[in-house]
Amino acid sequence: MSSPAAARGHEVRKRLLAAAVELIPERGWTAVSTRVLAERAGVSPSVVHYHFPSLPALLNEAVVGLMRQVLAQADASWDAERTPAEAVDAMLAAVDRYTGADRMSLLFVEAYLAATRDERLREQLSGVVEEFRQRLGSWLREHGVPAPDETAAVLVAAVDGLLLHRGLGGPGTGAVATVLHRLVGT
Repeated sequence: MSSPAAARGHEVRKRLLAAAVELIPERGWTAVSTRVLAERAGVSPSVVHYHFPSLPALLNEAVVGLMRQVLAQADASWDAERTPAEAVDAMLAAVDRYTGADRMSLLFVEAYLAATRDERLREQLSGVVEEFRQRLGSWLREHGVPAPDETAAVLVAAVDGLLLHRGLGGPGTGAVATVLHRLVGT
């Protein structure tokens, strides 16, 4: 059993991570400061550096953790389907939950941008996306889709692109469903 101090420390870490995922879409990645983050989490700025080696490490952990959660939910959406076409439809339905201007979309756009300047974040995000592609490729293989790993890579890139284009008024998912169905052989 953990001590009360360890439990409080765990709770503070959770509050700091939650504050980060709130502030990044509100202010932009580079405008999140230790002071603002601490204020949002209800702690002193020194506590941030007690729990994390740096502000970038905290922001990276917050976003990577949330991305893992979102992609695990996406796994569940297509994993429950019987056919590749149904899996594509489930993935597109998941995309339809985002507007491009919602907090989650803005958070991930900010993270992708930050990853262009932060080698460690780029490696972490690449790892999360690669794991997702591999899981999707395995599922596609089990369902007889030709070139399943390559197909998974294109599907994931297409879904990412649709999400990014949402904020620019890009095409809806209905406009691309037929093309993606052909990609999986339906």
